Amino acid sequence: MILDGEACLFDEQGRSDFNLLQSSLGAVGRRSGNLVSPATMMAFDLIYFDGHDLRGLEYDSRRHLLEDLLQGKESAIRLSDEIDADPVELLDHACRLGLEGIVGKKRDSVYRSGRTDDWIKCKCVQSEAFFIVGYEPSVGAFGGFRSLQLAAYRGDDLRYVGSVGIGFKERASLALRTSMDKLPWKRRQPPVPYSGKRKVVWIQPTLIAEIEYRAWTSDNKLRHGSYKGLREVQDNAEVYRLGENEGT
Repeated sequence: MILDGEACLFDEQGRSDFNLLQSSLGAVGRRSGNLVSPATMMAFDLIYFDGHDLRGLEYDSRRHLLEDLLQGKESAIRLSDEIDADPVELLDHACRLGLEGIVGKKRDSVYRSGRTDDWIKCKCVQSEAFFIVGYEPSVGAFGGFRSLQLAAYRGDDLRYVGSVGIGFKERASLALRTSMDKLPWKRRQPPVPYSGKRKVVWIQPTLIAEIEYRAWTSDNKLRHGSYKGLREVQDNAEVYRLGENEGT
């Protein structure tokens, strides 16, 4: 079988925690000595089973097959919860519980890769991935930097979308600075159009950060951003694209 799902680690209240996951998986986990992750795969779709490509089936049918396969079987792969309720009330309840949000799927939709209107995420707080293109040095701050400078795609080019200076813990800051110092080179000129006055050390757009934010300013800058952690390089395709969402 081929399943679609998401790796999750949960806090003491049973809520998915991105920071816990980041410290467990991929390069970050290897650096910390975690060779085996305690993450759980929360399966929410079945796209291939026993020689049959199921992507052309409606989601309702795929979901019933997935439930038959996983219901009652506790393991590293678990069936995600499905709730049929008013989406506004459900999102409000999720936000009050401190969850990231909810996912909605059309029951009669077939499986298609990429972003479509058949499958939407409704978040309590916006959270997206952005390239780190530089940092503002600071002698007194953890890791020796005061803030990160961020960029998103517009078409095939990168555009500066502001900075983030909160959300850093000591261990994460030190690890991030080590990762930035290992990049093959630093740049004198910014890799994105930049008209700001800050003293910035510009770096190769390689590292990808997950950033929580409240909104966009009128000139396409993040408002009230907070650093959540590093994403893996293979997530490049998910770096935020201006013009598709709030940043237009």
